[in-house]
Amino acid sequence: MKKQDMDKLELFAFRELGKPKKMIYRKNLEPINNLKIIFREIRDYVAGNVTGISRDEKIAQNIMRLLFCKIFDEKTKEESELVDFANRPDETEREFSLRINRLFENVKTRYPDIFEAEEKIEIENTGDLSHIVSKFEDYCILDADRDVLSDAFEEFIGTSFRGSEGQFFTPRNVVQMMIDVLEPKSNERILDPACGSGGFLVYVLKHMIKKKESDYFLCGIDKDLFLSRLAKIYLTLIGEEKYHIFCENSLALPSSWGKKEAQEQASLCSFDLILTNPPFGAKIPVVGRDLLRQYQLGYQWNHVQREWVRTKNLLSKQPPQILFIERCLQFLKEGGRMGIVLPEGLFGNPSDRYIWEYISQNASIIGLVSLSHETFQPSTHTKTSVLFLEKKNHTKKKIFMAIANSVGHDKNGKEVCRINKDGSYVLDKKGNIIVDDDLPEIALMFRQFLCNKRVEESHISFSVDYSKLNDNIFIPEYYNPEIKHDLLKLEKDRKYELIRVRDLIDNGTIKINRVNEIGSRFYGTGEVPFVRTTDIVNWEIKMDPIKAVSNEVYEQYKKIQDVQENDILFVNDGTFLIGRTAIITSLDKKIIIQSHLRKIRVSRGEEINPYYLFYLLNTSIVQRQIKAKTFIQATISTLGNRLNEVILPIGNSKEIENITRKIKGIIEEKMILRRKSVELIAKSV
Repeated sequence: MKKQDMDKLELFAFRELGKPKKMIYRKNLEPINNLKIIFREIRDYVAGNVTGISRDEKIAQNIMRLLFCKIFDEKTKEESELVDFANRPDETEREFSLRINRLFENVKTRYPDIFEAEEKIEIENTGDLSHIVSKFEDYCILDADRDVLSDAFEEFIGTSFRGSEGQFFTPRNVVQMMIDVLEPKSNERILDPACGSGGFLVYVLKHMIKKKESDYFLCGIDKDLFLSRLAKIYLTLIGEEKYHIFCENSLALPSSWGKKEAQEQASLCSFDLILTNPPFGAKIPVVGRDLLRQYQLGYQWNHVQREWVRTKNLLSKQPPQILFIERCLQFLKEGGRMGIVLPEGLFGNPSDRYIWEYISQNASIIGLVSLSHETFQPSTHTKTSVLFLEKKNHTKKKIFMAIANSVGHDKNGKEVCRINKDGSYVLDKKGNIIVDDDLPEIALMFRQFLCNKRVEESHISFSVDYSKLNDNIFIPEYYNPEIKHDLLKLEKDRKYELIRVRDLIDNGTIKINRVNEIGSRFYGTGEVPFVRTTDIVNWEIKMDPIKAVSNEVYEQYKKIQDVQENDILFVNDGTFLIGRTAIITSLDKKIIIQSHLRKIRVSRGEEINPYYLFYLLNTSIVQRQIKAKTFIQATISTLGNRLNEVILPIGNSKEIENITRKIKGIIEEKMILRRKSVELIAKSV
């Protein structure tokens, strides 16, 4: 077959694939408002149809290459010129493919810091390439609203590149809250030393443009090459090309960085503002003497005479988030300010108190915002808080605190809206449905606090005197003023006497004991119930615990554990289970209990009895206190000894008698039903 005939055949086949109908000029491009949908469609098409490109990261890279071809084409064409990023009628596969690949060669020349010289568009089938180009060709990316571009980019990258090694994308409302609180200004040098895909920097940029600020310096560092390139892509996509993004390890000595420009532009003690969400987790520790010895927090600290003192003993490893606190303070100028997202365990764990000693020596805490469990879900279940600091020697007399119970989405990432008591949606003045998100109001209240304006106390806005912080506990829930107000209201009603659990222990009314753990080697060795935290359900112990121990083990431990009728079992450790209770009945005396349970015994019945105490532990006001005093540690939540701090609202003798009678009746009814079920099973075949 002659070449001329082959070209005609190829042209016919290509027309059938791409079906181009018209020539597209720059002036014909239309505004785009559905870029998110287009990204989604292209991603699904590539994943399902393109051979050799199935991994999400690879898909993202190729779509970004084509997107930049589109942007470059728009930037370099006059209104009257034909665009190159489009299908054209009457052209062959070869001509189309050469034109698109030539575009990418020009893109690599224009953006050498984003794309490597050897990179190429890896979509080899021209029909597939034609289909993808057709999704973009009628629209103008450059004229799109920045929010439209941000929405599309964040969703696309969020689904295409899932977090690993502690890398998760910070929700935009958290980023916006941090920006609204710290208010970046003109002439400021702003840094994210763990910039990831550049979300913080992009939103700072949009803030600067909106406020008409000028002469600012945006800088980002990330040790992940792909993420640092995504940050450059993101900033360029929304129209910023004067970025300073470096692929370096922020925790390494700046003098060891590979690029001299990074050493000069991101030197220590040179930034006015830092906004960041560093990678965190015990599974990705920082190791190595050269890294750790740079930091005071790279050394062991000892608790000596109520103070934490740094020793000369270098640690073998340290979670990255701890070192990032120190490195961020090193990056700041004197008087600089910082907002950093950190795992909540760090704010209350006794073993982490030395970190707060270091912070108090080198900075002033401005405020703390506790984020809900859903904030980073479904990516991770880690609960976090935001710490705001100033690099100043003096200590603030008051610290702003807030608790974001709602962050606009549920654990599956679906948007959540505010609902009225009648089940209808809450609407704003324009009739729009209001998203259930505490963060915008928290930012507003925080700004008023910083401007020395009075704010009404609630869970989204309150302050705590620094001198009244308890044992370096920096968890806002622990100081929730709404609980305090409700307790005081109960006391003012003169119906209740407020008594701490510790006071009942001190006067001998109750005893609380933690039993020893018998060890997993005994599990499943017999038929004596081994009661775990998950076995405490609906005020009673489940009938057939999964694990049981031998009678020999029971005899060995029964005196030590000393479980008696009317003892209360209280779940003290275990995420989402803490606060559950059960009363030991005559049916439960022969058991072994797990160390995560506390055994509470009423020693004297003058002030209180087991049934009334059991009732009090299950009341809403006490359960709220328990939840507020529960801290998240590495792998498990715990109440620790903070159960002793819980305040019990004890009623008058008439109420105690009435409640006792009702609770005792419920427990006895449960016992009758259990006996009947046991007897029925015993008679079964």
